[in-house]
Amino acid sequence: MREVHRKVACSQACVCAALIDSSRDIHLEKEACAVRIAWGRLSAAVTSVLVGSVLTAVPASAADPVTIQLFDINDFHGRIDANTVKFAGTLEQLRAQAGEGKSLFLSAGDNIGASLFASATQKDEPTIDVLNALDLDVSAVGNHELDKGAADLTGRVSDRADFPYVAANVIDKTTGKPLLPAFETFTVNGLKVAVVGALTEETPSLVSPAGISGLEFTDPVEAVNKTVAELNAATDKPDVIVADYHEGAGAGTPDGATIQQEIAAGGTFADIATKTDASVDAIFTGHTHKQYAWDGPIPGSTKTRPILQTGSYGENIGNIGLTVDPDTDEVTAYTVKNVPRTTTADATLVSTYPRVAAVKPIVDAALENAKKVGETPVGEVTDDITTAYSGTNRDDRSNESTLGNLVSDAVLAQVKNTTAGADLAVTNPGGLRNELFFTKDPAVASDKDGSVNYAEANAVLPFVNNLSSVTLTGASLKKVFEQQWQTNPDGTVPSRPFLALGSSSNVRWTYDDTKAAGSRITSLWVNDEPVSPTASYKVAVPSFLVSGGDNFRAFTEGKGVDTGLVDYEAWIDYLQKNQPLSPSYARHAVKATGVKSEYRVGSDLSVGLAKLDLTSLGSPANKSVSAKITKDGATLKNLGSSTVTDGAATISGALPAGVTGDLVLEATAYPSGTRTTIPLTVKGARITATADDAVFGEDTTVHVTATAPGAAPTGAVKVLDGSTELGTGTLVDGKADVTIDTEKIGAGTSELTV
Repeated sequence: MREVHRKVACSQACVCAALIDSSRDIHLEKEACAVRIAWGRLSAAVTSVLVGSVLTAVPASAADPVTIQLFDINDFHGRIDANTVKFAGTLEQLRAQAGEGKSLFLSAGDNIGASLFASATQKDEPTIDVLNALDLDVSAVGNHELDKGAADLTGRVSDRADFPYVAANVIDKTTGKPLLPAFETFTVNGLKVAVVGALTEETPSLVSPAGISGLEFTDPVEAVNKTVAELNAATDKPDVIVADYHEGAGAGTPDGATIQQEIAAGGTFADIATKTDASVDAIFTGHTHKQYAWDGPIPGSTKTRPILQTGSYGENIGNIGLTVDPDTDEVTAYTVKNVPRTTTADATLVSTYPRVAAVKPIVDAALENAKKVGETPVGEVTDDITTAYSGTNRDDRSNESTLGNLVSDAVLAQVKNTTAGADLAVTNPGGLRNELFFTKDPAVASDKDGSVNYAEANAVLPFVNNLSSVTLTGASLKKVFEQQWQTNPDGTVPSRPFLALGSSSNVRWTYDDTKAAGSRITSLWVNDEPVSPTASYKVAVPSFLVSGGDNFRAFTEGKGVDTGLVDYEAWIDYLQKNQPLSPSYARHAVKATGVKSEYRVGSDLSVGLAKLDLTSLGSPANKSVSAKITKDGATLKNLGSSTVTDGAATISGALPAGVTGDLVLEATAYPSGTRTTIPLTVKGARITATADDAVFGEDTTVHVTATAPGAAPTGAVKVLDGSTELGTGTLVDGKADVTIDTEKIGAGTSELTV
């Protein structure tokens, strides 16, 4: 009896040696598996061999499709808090459903940086430890991984991380090679999977230039495609290729966007969606903090492929499932979705999943450390600096506050020193979540009056917004302030119909809320200059406002630049460098009524001022307001002082005689120091004229009357036909007769100018 050895394809897509022996069953063996096949399946083939003495090849049956699950996060930003265990539990629930060895966990970058207090105070080591405990397989580099410089990423961060970072488009100018690996490969459910990384080309404008000197950030799509071409040319090419971009769409599904709209908008995301190499099977994105799970086009094909972003902060786990034909490496089916963070109790997650059990003590230790660090003094105040109060209740968002204006000053000072720059800053009132009280906290033994500790300062701005500089036209900037009168995108009015923006000290405006929507801001000043509708202004704001948060949609009309600064870090740095801080009780916004669109020279004006007082704790009630008329900064006339009652006063008086043009009414309330500047347009005397009918060739007379408030106007008048002077006269008691020669104007009807 002869023995015949043959290669037979097994259903697990492996190739095994088969020993054919007519006296016993066939045993198929491969690494880590054993498969028994009954003799009857090959009996005919064996008979053929034995009878004909010819070895005949038997076609291998098609391998079964293989499914793998890809789990992803992006822009986690050091979210070490009460939700971290549930974030970990969500991932583990999905892993359990997929089956051991059948999934890959990856990140699209910004795991660290712009982090919560508990992570940031330990240089994001707790976040890296959590991702290690969760066996993160690979991460793209995000711009925030470079916040502390490339050396920090390749040294401290990479040394602590058990996972590799990949970035195909970060090039060392000296060597011409990528700073980090362009890709990593993994075996998932028997398939070789390559993950190629790239990050936003805008990184040089998002981080400190000193930290990335010597590096070049190239087009991310071109870099990914170059790497994919090299992978496909290799003898051991991967079965599946995944592109992992730290760059993404400008809007997502919750914003009402579609992939077609985002592609039509052009830009980097359009290139990612339409130009990423066709052999890439799945695309993960990040950076823009948007949420979507879309069917993206494949170049040169009518088929689609999954493209996904989770939003941010671990609120979702991205999940792409790929079903692959192992014989052809073709994706025959896929699923794409975002899975919201689980609501399962922490205790259940910890007892069920070993990785979650490893995460919890890391989180607990970080939070305990943050509590201790929170008692460290970071600044001093001379008095309470608070949100607006309504009676005894804090957080009256319909009024500006000493705290909102101070935070805006801090934001302006910090962003102004970045490469992005800033001209002014505004703060949304809903972002202010705590007060700076002068009196010490009795619960903290080390606290004292006037001292501000880390925890107190951090509690003012707890949302961890990045700070951006948004360039707006003056017209769009005015819209921002108009949108304090709130409307939802559908035109309805929300539960808070007015949100009072905090602003930096170089900003003032007046308003009249009796006017129609869109016309309520009656003047807007930056650095003592009226805002020009066509000029450009750089506005420093938290990232919440950049995307149109709180219905301040006009911010989306501008171009925003992420400065790389985090709000609470910049805020605390400002407190440390500018202590002690005192509250400013000067309002930046004042209601002004009775202002006319234009005035006649010397006429009377009467302007009502209201909302002169702030309502933050300690704010004084104003007692008087002084006013004056100025032109080009020079005082033309003092209008004296008026009494303020319940935050309101009336300014009355006559405009300067004989002065026309653009004047300014300036008023200052005492003792708060609230300043108001109202532009006034003043025109000359009103002139009317009539002419006698005349026979051509004879003289005729033009009768001129000039009127103005107060004394009758005096001076000379001219009668013109176009640019030709026909005659002059002198006003007496506001009247003058001017004789003209009709031969100078010809026969017929003529329009003359006086």
